[in-house]
Amino acid sequence: MSSSLHPQAQALLDVPVDPQAVPWHKLAPADARVSHRKAMEQLCGNKVAGVAIENRAIPATAKRPDISVRIYTPEGAGPWPAVVYYHGGGFVLGGLDVYDALCSRLAHGANAVVVSVDYRKAPEHKFPAAPDDCLAGACWVYDNANELEIDKGKIALAGDSAGGNLATVTCRALRDEGPFRPCLQVLIYPMIDGLMDTKSRQRYGQGYRYTQVMEDWFYGLYLSTPADRNDPRVSPIRAHSCAGLAPALILTAGFDPLCDEGEAYSKRLRDDGVHVDTIRFDDMMHGFCNMMGVLDRGREAVDLCCAHLSTAFGFPKR
Repeated sequence: MSSSLHPQAQALLDVPVDPQAVPWHKLAPADARVSHRKAMEQLCGNKVAGVAIENRAIPATAKRPDISVRIYTPEGAGPWPAVVYYHGGGFVLGGLDVYDALCSRLAHGANAVVVSVDYRKAPEHKFPAAPDDCLAGACWVYDNANELEIDKGKIALAGDSAGGNLATVTCRALRDEGPFRPCLQVLIYPMIDGLMDTKSRQRYGQGYRYTQVMEDWFYGLYLSTPADRNDPRVSPIRAHSCAGLAPALILTAGFDPLCDEGEAYSKRLRDDGVHVDTIRFDDMMHGFCNMMGVLDRGREAVDLCCAHLSTAFGFPKR
């Protein structure tokens, strides 16, 4: 593991904190979302030119409201493979807008339609609203593949942080009850275990933007009871079996409190017979992939995801 952060990441941490700024976990969730969006707009970079963007809604059912989705379509003619993307933000923050750069880069680099799912967030909508919406989003993409010009035999799931959690939880739900099996799950520094006390949490739980205090705030808003942390839809490493899940690409960051649990999940998948490629960005911190505007390593990591997706889709290597 690298003994120091990448200079660009360190420079980001060294920016003086506005003494008037209130930490997200001390704000009302709605206000925290506004603050988070404004902060990320300075970091996430620009959309990729040439990728068409369309906003749609998955129709409501008796059990849930409409689900907003944003569809990124590359240049050229379909049918394309697809990536169903679940954004990060601890199940509380985040949304479609601050993921335009990342999702458009995935669409361009993997030559695939990317469907970003704006699942319901806590605390207004507690667990299991988010995983329910994410499963509905994946099934909607499959069911509407012809209209979207998608090859329904080439659908991958991807997500970062809380979205990485939701991607693998959705992957397991599809294994058990869904209409298709994803060809790949891309898990970017995923939240994997709400109970695990790891060395990386102890070592990097403060001072690297994503803190243990913040994570506890997320889980506190997301869950109804502490016992929910044992549920495999919250802590997927605690599932009875991971056998039969789609192959996985797992990215971790060396200075991330979640590093150890992401790599422990990689081992768990491998032990259950799932093919896994695990890549650690030693000199990075949590969230770096969505900071492509200021971190070269973020762009490198997203391009790596594109390469793995292209391979899973059967495209020749570039």
